[in-house]
Amino acid sequence: MGQLPRLDIKTLPGPETILRRELGNGITFLARENFSSPSVVVSGYLRAGSLQEEPDMAGLASMTAASLMRGTQKRKFGQIYESIESIGARLNFSASKHSISFSAKALAEDLGVLLDLLHEVLLTPTFPKAQVDRLRAEMLTGLGIRDQETSARADLAFNELIYKGHPYAIPTEGTKGTVAQLTATNVRSFHRKYFRPAGMVICIVGGVKARKAANAVSTRFSSWKANGKAPDLSVPSVKPPRGLKRVRVGLEGKSQADLVMGTAGPSRSDPDFLLAALANNILGRFGMFGRIGDVVREQAGLAYYAYSTLAGGDGPGPWQVVAGVNPSNLEQAIELIRGELTKIIKEPPDEDELGDNKANFIGRLPLQLESNEGVAGAIVNAERHSLGIDYFQKYPDLVARVTRDEILRVAQRFIDPDNLAIASAGPPVAGGKPAGRKPGKKKGAGRRPKARGSKT
Repeated sequence: MGQLPRLDIKTLPGPETILRRELGNGITFLARENFSSPSVVVSGYLRAGSLQEEPDMAGLASMTAASLMRGTQKRKFGQIYESIESIGARLNFSASKHSISFSAKALAEDLGVLLDLLHEVLLTPTFPKAQVDRLRAEMLTGLGIRDQETSARADLAFNELIYKGHPYAIPTEGTKGTVAQLTATNVRSFHRKYFRPAGMVICIVGGVKARKAANAVSTRFSSWKANGKAPDLSVPSVKPPRGLKRVRVGLEGKSQADLVMGTAGPSRSDPDFLLAALANNILGRFGMFGRIGDVVREQAGLAYYAYSTLAGGDGPGPWQVVAGVNPSNLEQAIELIRGELTKIIKEPPDEDELGDNKANFIGRLPLQLESNEGVAGAIVNAERHSLGIDYFQKYPDLVARVTRDEILRVAQRFIDPDNLAIASAGPPVAGGKPAGRKPGKKKGAGRRPKARGSKT
């Protein structure tokens, strides 16, 4: 095993360079100065998401987030975007299961303008009916496209298998049936009931003094009050599947099959998450997508792409293996993947393999933190999962101390090759067998999608 990268801890975000304040209304503010940059990034979230929706209104949180900038008490849709574009800034919102997130960027000198806009769209949106109706049509178009994508349909089917009866089974963006009935009235009600300062996080990184940024946020947001109890964002645990739970989605006109198989993994705040992330890197991330990419794609030539991904969010997100294959190679690919899952729970990685993955984890940290966006995202992530503002300074040592037996233990905790959810989507099965060419040894060729990975 080679020597691990040595990082200068003083250059990493930590208590000496991160300002953290809590406002009286429950907002947490964080900031880090970077005067080598002329810009500032604003990142954060509110504790309200699709968990607050009724199942027959799935997509409401996403519609609410997307509607925020469609009109306010002061400005119409076009005026809002003119205000943003006139200073070369950006401001975006999105929804997930547990939160409404926002991200923004502008020149440091325009931070006040950006915060005024953020305050305005969060607190005083009007959700004009015409704009919400237009947005609903856009969302329905997007859902129609999603329903014809093999990768998306396989992922949806996987979630229905692994999270049956659990809130995570319902897609955040909703379905065509649920979104079609959403109205501006529904959006206004969701905003009025769930948008509140308690639990909100705002992080500012860039060319502005941290205390000045803190005062700017306090001036605009400290008077925001909300009545009633904060929403419950807890989710139940997920039991692993019993046996091999399988589903295949047939889509006309498709030539490729997408495969998603796995189980529920740890949340980001689970003490074993870092170990699981390293195990996942070994399994299907490192180099040409780890062991799975090597065996399934490079050696057997059965997949156009094959990798593993670990969600690591607020709850028990999925630990998946994802592959795009010729339909006639589907069963072979599944068995090879199960073989690699068996290996990772039967014996620990050797010292060289573990050392290479540790070096990868440590060495890529400065690259993840080289931009204001990267620093802001990392700080918000650490706050969200109670990792501490000294987490990044401790991180290299945490990684360096991981042992082979710990990797084996965490793999055995979460992975069982005989108890998996296996979902695939592709051309309909013809005559009991998938349509497509006969199995062959020729390596698959094709564009690889961007692999999804766990965060530090």
